[in-house]
Amino acid sequence: MTSRKPARRSLRTRLALAYAAGVYAAGVLVLVLVALPLASIDAATPKGRPSSGAIAETGPGIGLPQLLAGSAVALVLLVPVALALGWFVAGRFLRPLRAITATAQIISAGNLHRRLDLGEPTDELTELGHTLDDLFARLHASFDAQRHFVANASHELRTPLAGLRTLLEVALADPEAGTDTLRSACQEALALGEHQERLVQALLALATSERGVTRWDTLDLAHVVEGVLHSRRGQAAETGIDLAGHLTPAVTTGDPRLIESLVANLVDNAIRHNHADGHVKVTTQTSGAQVTLGVTNSGPVIPGDQIQRLFHPFQRLAPERHGRRDGYGLGLAIVGAVTRAHHATLTTGARPEGGLSITVRFARGSHPDHP
Repeated sequence: MTSRKPARRSLRTRLALAYAAGVYAAGVLVLVLVALPLASIDAATPKGRPSSGAIAETGPGIGLPQLLAGSAVALVLLVPVALALGWFVAGRFLRPLRAITATAQIISAGNLHRRLDLGEPTDELTELGHTLDDLFARLHASFDAQRHFVANASHELRTPLAGLRTLLEVALADPEAGTDTLRSACQEALALGEHQERLVQALLALATSERGVTRWDTLDLAHVVEGVLHSRRGQAAETGIDLAGHLTPAVTTGDPRLIESLVANLVDNAIRHNHADGHVKVTTQTSGAQVTLGVTNSGPVIPGDQIQRLFHPFQRLAPERHGRRDGYGLGLAIVGAVTRAHHATLTTGARPEGGLSITVRFARGSHPDHP
């Protein structure tokens, strides 16, 4: 047995009925206010005697029965008038909503460049239109960023695969290739595989950060930074970089894995984009209702107008330097994603003598959504 779908009544019909009911109720109220006093006066006047305050009439008057009959006819005629008036008023008020619906359908079909542009007069519906225009603009920017990200990720993933394939084809095509040649080719293949594995791990870290925080644990930034610095001291010593930490307790809440990823990428970025005998300084402190993580490093001079671009995926200040790739262009993008996920504040500045100064401010103590 098939279930019947209930008939859907349009919003205009419901509003028209509501307006008509209001108009009709007003008519009934007027009738009650007029007819009841007249009925009470007629009932209080003895039959055959005119009332003392009555005024002599020169012509035939309208009696109470005629008045009631005329009022009843007027109420009957008021029904179609009220319905027509309600239908007209509802249509006028719903005209901007129909424009919003039609344009939103066009935009949802793929034309993200289109906007509502309702204009005047300014009311609740036009405010809704402006809000939707802002939403469509953000969606447009988000989809563009996603397309660029997919294109860049495909390129970054295809590059080591192409290099690996070329390396193996050259080794196999050499009929005189000995053990040493094949061993060297295998070592280079392993290096390319490690490069691709680290790239995939960075992409997964970025995707996890953009997904948001799923757990809120209490943690001390000083302990997190101490562990990261301990694991990076060997890497810093190889390039002669002084890695220093000035850590004081800084208790906040968040996802420990994501915050550790944020700290690790900040430190790695500071070490990688530095110069020999440079320095990296990491600080943690508590200030009022916030805890602060600061990373300052020496390095090349960075133009101030290029800083924000570095927080987008696959953006590098210098893609290749001396035949060496400087990371994957994802470190600071991960930092930005983790910061947004924790509702923290990220401040970045270029140092006049070279390098960057990055500060991340987290809320102190418990998160509002975390008991």
